[in-house]
Amino acid sequence: MSHDALTPEAIKKHVRIYIAVFVTLACLTAVTVGVSTLHLTPALAISVALFIATIKATLVACYFMHLISEKKLIFSVLFITGFFFMVMIFIILATTRSMFVI
Repeated sequence: MSHDALTPEAIKKHVRIYIAVFVTLACLTAVTVGVSTLHLTPALAISVALFIATIKATLVACYFMHLISEKKLIFSVLFITGFFFMVMIFIILATTRSMFVI
């Protein structure tokens, strides 16, 4: 770690970023609760909740887990993992739907 990273200005900047991310996460939690009170169809409610949760998870991973300053290799591995996760979810959905069709 370089000596420049320990200056009071740099620390204040990082604290401001962490507080802004925290406030954003709190607001998105309030939005999630607000959306849950709406009478949406189950599919739409789940889609909206997953979208908000994805934004919140991205904020946590980028700022609190310090992935925002990582190299492209980390993001490549993360993207590939997410892609294969979605493939597996769609495979499971495709096979379970066919079981319930009469």
